[in-house]
Amino acid sequence: MPFRINASLDALVKKYLPADYSAGCRFIPVTGLSSESWRIDTQHYRFLARLGSRDKRLLGIDRQREQRLLRHLSAAALAPSVRLWAKPWLLLDWVEGETQSQALFFSHPAQQQLATMLATLHGVQPVGNVLDIKRRLQTYWQAVDVRRLTPAWLRWHQRLIKRPLPQPLKLAIAHMDIHPDNWITGPQGERLIDWEYATATDIALEFAALFRGNAYPPRQQRQLLQYYALCGGYRDIPRLEQQIRRWQPWLDYLMLMWFEVRWQQTGELRYVQWAQPLREQLLGEIARR
Repeated sequence: MPFRINASLDALVKKYLPADYSAGCRFIPVTGLSSESWRIDTQHYRFLARLGSRDKRLLGIDRQREQRLLRHLSAAALAPSVRLWAKPWLLLDWVEGETQSQALFFSHPAQQQLATMLATLHGVQPVGNVLDIKRRLQTYWQAVDVRRLTPAWLRWHQRLIKRPLPQPLKLAIAHMDIHPDNWITGPQGERLIDWEYATATDIALEFAALFRGNAYPPRQQRQLLQYYALCGGYRDIPRLEQQIRRWQPWLDYLMLMWFEVRWQQTGELRYVQWAQPLREQLLGEIARR
C-alpha cells in the first residue's frame, strides 16, 4: 500500500527544490518515537524532512530551535547539516551510514569515541535558552491523562516543583537522546542524529539521560567519565558523579512524564509499558514519605 505524502511537504519540495521535484523524488516515511519524518530521495541528494507541530512543541520539540542549534554546531562536524527551514518543516542532509549495535556501543573503542564526541560537543559555546526543567514538567503535567494521576502524586509533584534545582557544574549544549540508533558511522565519519531534544543545560544532566536511557552499568559509567576527562571534558570525576546523582530524580520524572504525555497523545500501550517501571519507582517513593 503506498504511503500518503504530507501535502505541505510536497508543496515545500516543489517550491524550494523545483529542479529535483520536476526530475522526480521519492518520499519515504521514517519511523521514530515522537516525530513525523520523511526521507526524500532525489537524483543527486538525500534529505531528511522533520515536521514541527503543536504536539511536538508540547513534548519540548521546537524545530526552529533545532535548526539554529544545528547551524551553530556545523563546525564541530557532529550533526547533520541544515538544508532548509521553512516552518513547519526542517530539511536536513541525510546522514549515510550504519547505526551502532548494542554490543558495539558498549565496546571500549566506541565508548572512547563517544567520550570524544561529548567532550567536543560540550566544548562548543552554548546558544539559546537554558532548559527550564520545571517549566517542562509543568507543561507535561497539564497534558497527561488525568485518570492516571492521584492526589498523592499531585502533592509529590508540587513539592518537587518547589525544590531548588542543582546548580550547574558547566552549561553546554547537550544532545539529551544519545543511544545506538542515534549514532551513525559512515563516509563522513561519526555523527549523532535526532537533535530534537538538544538544548543548553548542565553537562551532568546529559550524562544522567545517557546512563538511564541506555542502562549503563556503574563500572561503565565511571569508565566513560574517565575517557571524557582524558578527552578534555570535565576533569573532577567524583564531583561530576555526585552532580549526576543530583539530577537523576529530575531526569527520571521527566522521562516518566514524557511517556505519560505520549500515551495521552497516541493511545499506544507501549508508552504505558515503558512508563511502568518509572511509575512504580515514583509511587514507591511517594509511599515512603
